[in-house]
Amino acid sequence: MKQTILIMATALLMITGCRKIEMDGGTSTIPNPAPTPGVENTILEGRIKVNTTLKANYIYKLRGLVYVTDGAILTIEPGTKIVGELNKAGGLVITRGSKIIADGTADKPIVFTSESPNPQRGDWSGVVLLGQAPANASFNGQTGVGEIEGGVNNADGLGLYGLGSSSNPADNSGILRYVRIEYAGYAFLPDKEINGLTFGGVGSGTVVDYVQVSYANDDSFEWFGGTVNCKHLISFRTLDDDFDTDNGYQGKVQFGIALRDSAVADISKSEAFESDNDANGSTLLPQTNAVFSNMTVLGPKAQLNNKGNSLFLGGAQIRRNSSISIMNSIIAGWPQGLLIDASKGTPTDLNITSANPGLYVQNTIIAGCTAPVKYAPSATAPTGANDASITGWFTSTSNGNSILNNNSDVALGDPFNYSTPDFNPTASSLAKSGAVFGNPKLNGWFTPVAYIGACAPGDTWWKNWTKYN
Repeated sequence: MKQTILIMATALLMITGCRKIEMDGGTSTIPNPAPTPGVENTILEGRIKVNTTLKANYIYKLRGLVYVTDGAILTIEPGTKIVGELNKAGGLVITRGSKIIADGTADKPIVFTSESPNPQRGDWSGVVLLGQAPANASFNGQTGVGEIEGGVNNADGLGLYGLGSSSNPADNSGILRYVRIEYAGYAFLPDKEINGLTFGGVGSGTVVDYVQVSYANDDSFEWFGGTVNCKHLISFRTLDDDFDTDNGYQGKVQFGIALRDSAVADISKSEAFESDNDANGSTLLPQTNAVFSNMTVLGPKAQLNNKGNSLFLGGAQIRRNSSISIMNSIIAGWPQGLLIDASKGTPTDLNITSANPGLYVQNTIIAGCTAPVKYAPSATAPTGANDASITGWFTSTSNGNSILNNNSDVALGDPFNYSTPDFNPTASSLAKSGAVFGNPKLNGWFTPVAYIGACAPGDTWWKNWTKYN
């Protein structure tokens, strides 16, 4: 007998035996009574309005978008598996003021995935975290409040992020640690998709560490505003962008890996980093000025003469007046390595010479890219910059960057192997040393290390809890 649980606006309805469990107050552990461990699915639907715990010995199914609301805390035990129901655009949305505590372990990661035995990217929607930290978006005349992409319900504010003048940079949306998110992504409208993991106005009180997003149908990670800091992120064979930053995201990210499928890219053009201040390239504040350090982003070109999907653009496209910085990182195997794009809005290259917040790319290796450094000028407000001047800035001694002809010159273990990759630098690798943490943007939260890229020789942080196949 199949037992089904529906989470409604104010009640948890248990179909088997027609038993109703009230959910308008207190704490709930689902399921109750318990189905047979590991056999029967528990279906989650609608809104979770009270503190709720998902147990590790059951499989949970998301039917449509499931919202955690009204300040509720959704706790997910280590080792729990949650699947998105096919053809129902299943997904999980943590709304402003609510929390998720998904605190897995290396040997018991929490897995969000497809229910299909033959899973495909886009089988379900994804995970969305919405918080009350600052953003430069606006919604219905409210400055500092944004509407998250993807058709999330805004009838009563469920899809909004930020809190205007009351926004809290230290807002806490919970914990995501040792979590895998697989085969997610839903295109509600063109350019309005739900990603593998979407952040909207998520604050620095939130813990995000050891998260892998695989086979996403849009971006793996996208931040809209907010201040959340993240470590140990992996993007594996996504469709569009690996690390996308918008609407005033001001957080910090350290130790990140992206490995692309050379055959799969998005019609919107695919990059590892795509960054906008906002869609118009405006001067709205807070300005997007995230800082990334110790990233290894691997494109479609394992060899310089490989073609790959023609929709791949570059390793990093910094555009639309963004001021993100990339430090101590490796960009390898892309058609273009770094693209400073000033073609829309306030010219992005003006941020290179701006003291606050300032756009920096330092102590970074670009390898195996047909065009290592490129510039797209503004048609309406030309600054006089060009490919040569931007390349000169990148290669200046003070920035400590390197351009290598081939990926093999970096001498990583086996970075383009889809089944059993090895992202660690070998004994002869240029990347095993050379990182510098002297820039003030790297003070405080970042962990100073000697190596460039995401991994030290012999590192294991990206193994065991992850899945590559």
